[in-house]
Amino acid sequence: MPEQEAYRRTLERLDRFSYYTDSNIRVPFTKFRFGLSPLIGLLPVIGDFAGLILSLYVLYEARKIGADTGVQRKMVWNMLIEFFGGLMPVFGDAFDAAYKANTRNTELLRRYLYRELGEEPPKRFPWAMFIVMSLLFLVLLFVIWRMIW
Repeated sequence: MPEQEAYRRTLERLDRFSYYTDSNIRVPFTKFRFGLSPLIGLLPVIGDFAGLILSLYVLYEARKIGADTGVQRKMVWNMLIEFFGGLMPVFGDAFDAAYKANTRNTELLRRYLYRELGEEPPKRFPWAMFIVMSLLFLVLLFVIWRMIW
């Protein structure tokens, strides 16, 4: 079980890293959070490169653990999406704050490690899908109501 302990410690480090880079600052009176990465990204081009270099830490930890190439490829893809999205003037900074590549990559590694250990990750309620489906249902009800009246 020393392998499990190493995985747990790695995930704890990555959770802390992701928290500080992606969501340690809360916007007052909202649930929206952002971290240091979008703040660094405010510096044109140089800040986005610095954010990309910071994001390499999660990939480094994944390689150290021995994550398969598919997981690593998805991590690189997430990092590139955030990097190129962050390069766009004005919109890029908001995109950087919302995309949260480090958190996504930490979750990718978490799911991979649970699979490797043969464990089920804790299930979370799919709130986003619930909200989208509820809105679609309400729109459908409204359309039907308008057709009838």
